[in-house]
Amino acid sequence: MEILTPKPVELLIGLLGFLIVFRILAKVLLPRINKVLADRSDAIEGGLKRAEHIAAEAARTLAEYQQQVTEARHEAARLRQDAVEQGTALIAEIRAEGLREREDVVAAGRDQIAAHRVLAEAELRGDVASLAMTLAGLIVGEPIEAAAGTRAVVDRFLAELDTQDAVSPLDINS
Repeated sequence: MEILTPKPVELLIGLLGFLIVFRILAKVLLPRINKVLADRSDAIEGGLKRAEHIAAEAARTLAEYQQQVTEARHEAARLRQDAVEQGTALIAEIRAEGLREREDVVAAGRDQIAAHRVLAEAELRGDVASLAMTLAGLIVGEPIEAAAGTRAVVDRFLAELDTQDAVSPLDINS
């Protein structure tokens, strides 16, 4: 067992060597290791703090964005409602203008029809008078145009027809 039992000189040299190496490690290497670990810890904690700060800022930015989107939607809805109201008012205005124009066109058409009717009636009266005299001449066998009172008879007959038409319940103007 002598191999396992150390000699006191070797033990002392080994112990002295260990203490020297330990002292060098404790004075030089251990502070560097502690400094690297502290820097690493600071970097990790700083990164976490920065990440929390960035996350908080991102949440705030998201809230602002959502608020702006909500406001934009409200504004769009209001603009749509305004457009619908303006469109409805415009349609009502155009419809009223169209009805006025239609009434103007109908009134102008009625006036034109009345004027044409008066002209046609006057033309027909002349034709009826001349046809009546021609027909009467054919029936009698001699021309009646020479008689002075025939024109007055035809005019009186047409005047009687006009008074009957005025009393008649069937009126073309209605």
